[in-house]
Amino acid sequence: MKFKFALPLCPESPMFFRRIPEHKMRLPTAEEALPGRDEAIQTSQIHTVLGTSLHAPFPAGMQQVIFGMGCFWGVERLFWKIPGVHTTAVGYCAGLTPNPTYEEVCSGMTGHNEVVLVVFDPEEVSFEELLKTFWENHDPTQGMRQGNDTGTQYRSGIYLSTPAQQAAAEVSKANYADLLLQAGMDAVTTEIIPAPTFYYAEPYHQQYLHKNPGGYCNLAGTGICMQGS
Repeated sequence: MKFKFALPLCPESPMFFRRIPEHKMRLPTAEEALPGRDEAIQTSQIHTVLGTSLHAPFPAGMQQVIFGMGCFWGVERLFWKIPGVHTTAVGYCAGLTPNPTYEEVCSGMTGHNEVVLVVFDPEEVSFEELLKTFWENHDPTQGMRQGNDTGTQYRSGIYLSTPAQQAAAEVSKANYADLLLQAGMDAVTTEIIPAPTFYYAEPYHQQYLHKNPGGYCNLAGTGICMQGS
């Protein structure tokens, strides 16, 4: 079974002297993508921290959004700690291969992003607050990577459930992009699209950092705060 390690695995490091495979830095075409499978990968059912269901149906009034910010282990922990978040789950989306495995996603040949499904109560936490958390806790200018994690599955992305979420996300992206440019940083590369199919990741990935408190977490923001925060 393949795991990530809390070591600097950057391919540019003198420890490795290897080049990043070209295919891992671009999305595969439909002809190149792995075929996947018809059957869903077996997943966990209950959130080990919150005690809520990882799967729909969710309570009335809940909203959903999916975030990609790099390795999904640390991202999930970031959001499950927010009051008003009903449940979180890690998985894969925005790719081509149906029901992909973790190993397939890591190959770069499915097109999927490592993402976190966030189900939240808008009466307790606003969508804007979740967006603030998203922007401030990773670097959205890095393209197909996040820090030492390199490949298409580490791209920045927001995958939305409603037109109102889409509008709010686009406004927040423009505002944060302006702040980053003023600070001399590169343009934002975050993709913002309606939520595609979300495929749940394998059980050992769900709430990974609760089960493994010393596990790998590569979250690192830019140090630039949203205006008004």
